[in-house]
Amino acid sequence: MSVLSFLRRSEGALAAAVMATLVLVPLLESGLRSVFGFGIPGSAPIVQHLTLWVAFLGAALAAREGKLLSLATSELVSQAGWRRAAGILSGTVGAAVSALLARGALDLLLIERQAGTEVAGLFPVWLAQAVLPLGLTLVAVRLVWRADEAWWGRAVAAAGLGAGVVVGWFPMSLAEVPVWPGLVLLLLATVAGGPIFVALGGAAVLLFMAEGVPPAAVPAETYRLSVSATLPAIPLFTLTGFLLAEGGVSERLLRVFRAWIGWLPGGTAVVTALLCAFFTVFTGGSGVTILALGGLLLPTLLADGYRDRFSVGLLTASGSLGLLFPPALPIILYGIVASIAIEDLFVGGILPGFLLVGLVAAWGLREGWKTRTAKRPFEMREALAALWGAKWELALPVVVLVAIFGGFATLVEAAAMTALYAFLVGTVIHRDVPLKRLTRVLVECSVLVGGVLIILGMAMGFTSWLVDAQVPSRLLEWVQATVSSPLLFLLGLNLFLLLVGCLMDIFSAIVVVVPLIVPLGVAYGIDPVHLGIIFIANLELGYLTPPVGLNLFLASYRFERPLLHVYRAALPFLAILAIGVLLITYVPAFTTFLPSLLGR
Repeated sequence: MSVLSFLRRSEGALAAAVMATLVLVPLLESGLRSVFGFGIPGSAPIVQHLTLWVAFLGAALAAREGKLLSLATSELVSQAGWRRAAGILSGTVGAAVSALLARGALDLLLIERQAGTEVAGLFPVWLAQAVLPLGLTLVAVRLVWRADEAWWGRAVAAAGLGAGVVVGWFPMSLAEVPVWPGLVLLLLATVAGGPIFVALGGAAVLLFMAEGVPPAAVPAETYRLSVSATLPAIPLFTLTGFLLAEGGVSERLLRVFRAWIGWLPGGTAVVTALLCAFFTVFTGGSGVTILALGGLLLPTLLADGYRDRFSVGLLTASGSLGLLFPPALPIILYGIVASIAIEDLFVGGILPGFLLVGLVAAWGLREGWKTRTAKRPFEMREALAALWGAKWELALPVVVLVAIFGGFATLVEAAAMTALYAFLVGTVIHRDVPLKRLTRVLVECSVLVGGVLIILGMAMGFTSWLVDAQVPSRLLEWVQATVSSPLLFLLGLNLFLLLVGCLMDIFSAIVVVVPLIVPLGVAYGIDPVHLGIIFIANLELGYLTPPVGLNLFLASYRFERPLLHVYRAALPFLAILAIGVLLITYVPAFTTFLPSLLGR
């Protein structure tokens, strides 16, 4: 085994071990507390710092595999020469920003080392923070390597890395320097396919340094977000989604839904909407759902007589249907950023979630009736057998909700229990997830989580600059002076969020935009939970919005269809879901009825 191969395996093994420990600590805490009345001393801060390690080890792995999240705009570049130039540009700028941020993270570590603070009296904070400069340095080096296949292209990107190091050593060199050329370069690199975290982190660090603030300000905000009390729920629920996708869960659930609903005209389309919504709840985003279920559901729809355009459009739209149901990750993150009880958002999203699923399902029924697609006769024996075969998967949402709302576990503990439940179902009960594949699942989950959490950390730094620059208060003054009606404010918010959802991933949009709109919602008397559901529903719609909605590119890749074909296929569903979003926006009862009924 070569040294390089050994290092690659060791890196993956470390990430898998940290992810596994992240699951085990909350489980031990909950079990010990329930049985003996005491838990693990300092378990909460331990879990929070494990999340920090998962984030930046995962980000380093994502950079190695070329899976750092970016805009899909680079796919619009067809000519090889321009595509190569785009890769060199994005790699050069990405390496420069990553190196600059790594230097800032090193400064933060040195400050904490001098302070001598500890995590629950167990280990020094600086030791936990060491993953920040380490992970960002690995990201910078790997962006250089992936910038181009030729050495001269990598040399250009390496020069960018060197420039980042130099600027990091002399942070005051950018004080009072016009910042707009750097922001334009970041924009160009992002459009060229550069990682989203580079755009957010680069903008934040440039804006701070132009005001004489050292680059450590951005990693400091990243660290502050990473050690928030409920953030560990995101990687834990994501792991649940990966475990579900790895086994035969999709086939068992498909059998259940088809047995019970397949007799309807358009029953397979309804099944598709329900199955995609179920998966998206636990996978955390539409990308995994489309990639994991597309290969199963598209042939099923075509075999039952559905038109190709309709089938592609249905799967493209259904990929994000579950984002309003508990315990969807955007809801958790919104609660963290907006300082709203996550349980209230869970309850408030249930009826709006069913509304959007119902609208898509109704369009599927229309298609089935119109084209006379194949129907399956209802057979009670098969329906009961399918229900029994998928009983463990169908019980999963119940387990989560009972654990959270029954007061048996905190949100993070419930997320760990859910991951354990999915693991036992896949490896012990059904045995369709062999133990030898578990390490690979943990690593793949770490890659996705790292790609998301590094964006959130950098978005937190950018948001910190916005707050320091008093942007929220100035925006509030301008909007109140311009818009007098709450209804007009909501309409403007719909249009704004549709654009945001088209251009930004939902997680970074939450961290950057929520601090701006929450004061506006308060000023116009919008219920905080209602505002949160409006926000997520609009961004869910943004996944379908041409020309750069994320679902459109994922569907084009997964189904091997031209982008224009996917655009045309998605337009009817875009219109249908837009009606749903407007209903959610202007009929607050969809959101507020259940919370008020439950006294929340």
